[in-house]
Amino acid sequence: MKIVAVIPARLKSTRLPNKVLTNINGKPMIQHVYERVSKADLYDVVVACDDKKIYDIVKSFGGKVMMTRKDHINGSSRIAEVASAIDVDIIINVQGDEPLINSKVINQVIEAFSDEECVMATLKQKIENEGDIMNPNCVKVITDKNSNAIYFSRYPLPYLRENKAQDYFKHIGIYGYKREFLLDYVKMEPTELEIAESLEQLRVIENGFKIKVLETDCKLVGVDTQDDLKRVSKLLKHNNV
Repeated sequence: MKIVAVIPARLKSTRLPNKVLTNINGKPMIQHVYERVSKADLYDVVVACDDKKIYDIVKSFGGKVMMTRKDHINGSSRIAEVASAIDVDIIINVQGDEPLINSKVINQVIEAFSDEECVMATLKQKIENEGDIMNPNCVKVITDKNSNAIYFSRYPLPYLRENKAQDYFKHIGIYGYKREFLLDYVKMEPTELEIAESLEQLRVIENGFKIKVLETDCKLVGVDTQDDLKRVSKLLKHNNV
């Protein structure tokens, strides 16, 4: 299979403007992401951007990049534009604000497609911080016995009626898609639960498709705030990742 990672990168960010170009220990964030993703078992890596500043930076460090439309409503739509223009079997969607991404995580997603029936895959991780259980910004996921997603929610899942011990899992937002499924998926209309939870992956479940969800123990730190940026910079400086 020809497997390509696509890194959607937009210049505008509400909480941290121009964050994908932010300098972290001498390199722009997008370069950290690109170099780490490139270590995975992939045919190629492409940045999908919406601004010439990002395009020029990626070109400057020797990365592959494709300019996409500015009007995409989400990352899936942006990577679908790339997928429609290249010869590929599997697309791996890695966010441009994950400078600590581990190639092992990407390879885990790739492994899901050893099952020919798999059309989409993602990851989950056991929640260790109790505060994350009630945090709506930490998306929870529950799966069936075959590791397929039953539901994703910002609300704690499952509800513990008798307060029995229960593991909670958070969703890790790295996705893999079969190319043809991705192109079909972005044409589907937004669904009621997707809109209610503001979680686009629910569109897949509501349309009757399965999402394979594999558990990972790799720690990831996305960058959304200045505090995140300081933490990532410190970790990279001391080689703690």
